[in-house]
Amino acid sequence: MLIKRSDGFEIDTAGERLDGGRIHTWLATDAYWAVGRTADRTATAIEKSECFGVYGPDGAQVGFARVVTDHATFAWICDVYITREQRGLGLGTWLAQTIRDHLLEAGLQRLVLATADAHEVYAKAGFVPLARPARWMEVDHRPGFTGPNESAEHGP
Repeated sequence: MLIKRSDGFEIDTAGERLDGGRIHTWLATDAYWAVGRTADRTATAIEKSECFGVYGPDGAQVGFARVVTDHATFAWICDVYITREQRGLGLGTWLAQTIRDHLLEAGLQRLVLATADAHEVYAKAGFVPLARPARWMEVDHRPGFTGPNESAEHGP
């Protein structure tokens, strides 16, 4: 799937366009939820997920997101990242809307994501807080995770 915006930005699901090294650097150094993630773990996550790359008018990758899904009923949107230099251009909202539309058109009925600081980006794409958060549970073994009263630095 390739979608182009009038200003030259593109979203593409072609795996061969993804810059794994760049994605790993972004996530492992600048994404609060993935700081310290190893290159091997990032590569495996990309390989096992449906991925979306965001590319600038010059073709350079400027964003990324991946989806973990059964392709039938449920999808978790994660590792959404737009470079700091490209933030404020609506790329995050456009990416979230594109992923949402792609998954809903495929027949998935439930999409979830987690964020500590980008609620307004996802709200523009139709995401709302969990209706029944008390139903959700987790096991989290990430380094630095402090449990139910975690700080924003460790977030989901």
